[in-house]
Parts: sequence; C-alpha cells; structure tokens
Amino acid sequence: MKLLRTLSGPRNLLIRTIGRRYFAATPEEYAKRNYANNEAEYSTVISSLTAQRRHYLLRDVYDDMMLDGVKPERDTFHSLLIGTMKGARLQDAFFFRDEMKAMGLVPDVALYNFMISTCGKCKNSEQAVRLLEEMKRFEVKPTGQTYICLLNACAAAGRVDRVYAIVRDMTAAGLGLNKFCYAGLIAAHKNKEPVTDDVASKILELVEQSKGWSAVEAPSDIPVRSMMGMSEEELYNIPTAEFVFRRGGFLNREFTVYHVAFHACADLKNVEAIDTLLEMLSKDGKTPDVFILMETMRCYLHSGDLQRGRKLFEDYMSSEKPPMIELYVTLVEGAMVGYTPDGMQLAQETLVNMNSRNFFLSPKMGSDLLLVAAGEKTGGYTTANLIWDMMQARKIVPTFPAVQAYYDGLKVREIPADDPRLQLVSRTYNNLRKRFGGGGGGGVGRP
Repeated sequence: MKLLRTLSGPRNLLIRTIGRRYFAATPEEYAKRNYANNEAEYSTVISSLTAQRRHYLLRDVYDDMMLDGVKPERDTFHSLLIGTMKGARLQDAFFFRDEMKAMGLVPDVALYNFMISTCGKCKNSEQAVRLLEEMKRFEVKPTGQTYICLLNACAAAGRVDRVYAIVRDMTAAGLGLNKFCYAGLIAAHKNKEPVTDDVASKILELVEQSKGWSAVEAPSDIPVRSMMGMSEEELYNIPTAEFVFRRGGFLNREFTVYHVAFHACADLKNVEAIDTLLEMLSKDGKTPDVFILMETMRCYLHSGDLQRGRKLFEDYMSSEKPPMIELYVTLVEGAMVGYTPDGMQLAQETLVNMNSRNFFLSPKMGSDLLLVAAGEKTGGYTTANLIWDMMQARKIVPTFPAVQAYYDGLKVREIPADDPRLQLVSRTYNNLRKRFGGGGGGGVGRP
C-alpha cells in the first residue's frame, strides 16, 4: 500500500531530481542507473546531501529507499533528522519522526533533541515545548542535553520567561548551568520583542555571571554516536556553529558566552556594549579571536562608523596572523550599509583586493553579498556587477533570491534589452524560477 500511495500521490516520484527509476529496464541497466541499493549506500547519499546543504532532497532519497524496499534503521533516521535540522526543515523532521514510528522504531532521546533543535532554528518554541511533553508521554527520559536544546529553542523566539523556567527546572534537578545555557539566556534577551532599554546591561551581566560555571557540574550526556560529527554549537544553534571547524585561530571555543554576547550586541548595533565586552575580555587576560573581531567590525560598520571598522580590518591584515576571507566579506557587507558613495567604494576596493590575494567567494558568501548589493537603488550598480562577475568567473550560480534581486535591479536601470549581461542574468533567473518555483535558491524541494 505504501508503494501504491507513493506512486499515485500528487508528485510523480518516478521522475527524480537525483535519479530516475526504470521499472521496465533490465537488471543490468537498473543497477547501472540506480544510485544506491542498500542501507549503507543510502546512508552515504544522505550524508553527502547534508554536507552539500541539499537538505531539500532528503525526502526524495527516503522515497527512493521505500521504492527499493530498503528499510531504514535507527541510525539512518538519525542522519535524516540531522539533515533536516541543518536545513531548518521542520515539516520534514515531523515526517521522518512519523515514518520512524510507523516502522515500529520508538523515537529516542537523540531524535527528540534533533527535532527540538530544528524548532529552534525555525523559531517555533511552542512546538519545541510540545515535543518535550510528547517525550514524557512516551516515557522517553529527557537529558541535560534535551533541556539545553529546549532552552536555546525558546531563546531563539525571545521567550525569556520560558528560558528562565527551564533554568529553574534544570537547577531543581541538580543540573548545573554550562556555557550553552548562558548563551541561551543572552540570546533570549536579545531576541525578546520589543527590545528593552536594559538589554545590553542584561547581556553584560550574564557574561559576568557565566564566569562561575563549572564544566564538572554541566550536563555531559551527549551520545557521541548519535551526534555523527555534529558539534554542540550546531545542536544548540549557537552563532559560531558554522565556524567551529575553521582553523588558524578563528575560534576559541572557550569563548562561547563571549561569542554570543558579541554577536548579540552587533545585532543591536550597540557600540558601547561592544567596547565594554572588549574591556572585559582584556581584564580576563584573553585576546579576541577572529570571530570576536568579525562581530566587532560588523557592529562598527552597521553603526555607520566605516573608519573604525576599516581600521580594525587593516590592523589585523597587517599583523602576522593568517588572513581570513570572512573578514573581507564582513567588511564588504558592512560597507554597503546605507549604500553611501564612500561605503560602496570601500566595498569595491575590498573585493578587488580580496580577489588579488586569491581569496574567492563561496556560493553562500557570494549570494549573500549579491543580495545586499542588489538593493542599491541609485548609482551605477558597480558593486553588484562586480560580485556577479566574480561568481561567473568561477562558474558559481547564485541563489534564486540573489539572482532575482539582481535581475530586478538591472531591469529598472536604462540597459538595452540586447545587453549581454542582462540577457545572461535573465536566462539564469528564468532557469532558477522554473527549477525552484519561486523558492529559495538553496533549493526548496517541497512546500
């Protein structure tokens, strides 16, 4: 019945984004065309798609497993849930949870932790709380890790009241607060709406309080096998998650609370709080890592202080420390705030300098910068054109939102219809629109 329902569903699963099924083919042809035949091979495909950030294809891979009669085991569902968590695809997460139940596999604490974390990425604290209640109904005992996932999920939605309630529950259960708990408390105050006047002082106060946390008292129940190479920072939605494995002194993981505080104050554009944090760090005898430098630059630039942001960048680049492309990107993005002539000129100079030193934009970095540059309403559109050309030189197709914004910006300018640039952008835009149906360029396979 599962197979019949699949084949008669609204989407024709015989035609795949990543492969095709030919039931009339000979066994030899079928084996040649099929990309996976057993659970181990499917697990490899799932891991590969997750690493490529093609999370929107995981449902298709799962459907193919069903068509092939391959039964996923618990670890496979864990991999699928990790992929949906990384892609913030909450609907898919619940689908895989339900499929797991249908196969007689009782969801375990690791799977619930991944789902609660996904709720945090989607800022859906209500659903996160319901998942905890479901765990208790099914007698799946929450762990310290579960509560930290829940704390940070509520923090992402700015639910300060719930965050403190979770803290009380943890302390009542004899669980000590670790750096990720304090990070959640800071995020909760920053995300609370409307923003209060005392939010910066609250953040500074929490940073000071966090210095007394004990690693011995903190929850240490993380099942290594279930994490599958994923960091705690990613599980708890900490801003440093994508930089955890960067080398060259980019990230000092002991600074987690400072990282979240600097990130929060940069979002708030609170230069005074940023400077106070730098003083606190110095009094602790610590030297800022690259992430802290990046967030400090971002705060200065977004507050309109181009000179101070640029000086911070130049001081680092003139030191003996390894240059980092993230600092170039931060300077370019921040310089474009307000689209001032001086800022746009600085952005262009930084891009040219970056390219001359053989630092190249990744698809994500390029797309993010193009999306910002495309918002320029006046001027010659030089920065947006430069970013587009740099990506084209490396045969990188930007995301659909970035291409759409750039295309719209070109159309409102007096450019001949036969202009080669406009024609190329138009073709790219139409191709992406057909492929993603107006969804995100990172790929949205399902509504």
